[in-house]
Amino acid sequence: MTITITRDGFMDDRQGRTYADVVNDPEQPFLEALAFFNDGDRQRRMEESETHHDRAPLAGVVRELEAQPALNRFLGRIHARRSQRLRQAIGVLIRLIMERRGWRKTGKKGSLGVRNAVAAGRPRHNTGGLAFWFIRAERYEHQDGKPFASVRERCRKLEAEPAHKPSRRRVDIRANSGSKNATTRTD
Repeated sequence: MTITITRDGFMDDRQGRTYADVVNDPEQPFLEALAFFNDGDRQRRMEESETHHDRAPLAGVVRELEAQPALNRFLGRIHARRSQRLRQAIGVLIRLIMERRGWRKTGKKGSLGVRNAVAAGRPRHNTGGLAFWFIRAERYEHQDGKPFASVRERCRKLEAEPAHKPSRRRVDIRANSGSKNATTRTD
């Protein structure tokens, strides 16, 4: 199922309309971001990022997103405030898609990179991690619950169970192993 978000659909959203400056600015590549995220394969990868990799949906597509020439060019400028507003608008766009696919926000953020030190005359970017321009992204949970438990949840469950006594299985082999006298005993 592919979700399509239009410019007007974005502006109809309570939070989306607060980004009218981004949507209406012809220099900002918001329409390119819309086209990018209105792709069913990318939306599937965003869901798989949460489901199978325990990472924010943006983590599933962030490298491909940042490789889009118009987005990379805009985010590479020194306009810190305008760049931040575009990145935030992309977060709202992801929320709209995820909610329509049956997910809800957790209120937690997942890391996408490690920010570099501020250098005069240079755009802010990451020095490590998955993304170059995005620092963190919203995490989501499916409305039907998680299909798989996290490692942390599995550890807690395992540690809450009583310890099992190791099985002591001993085989008694007598000189005549082919005889009917060979027995297996479990203590």
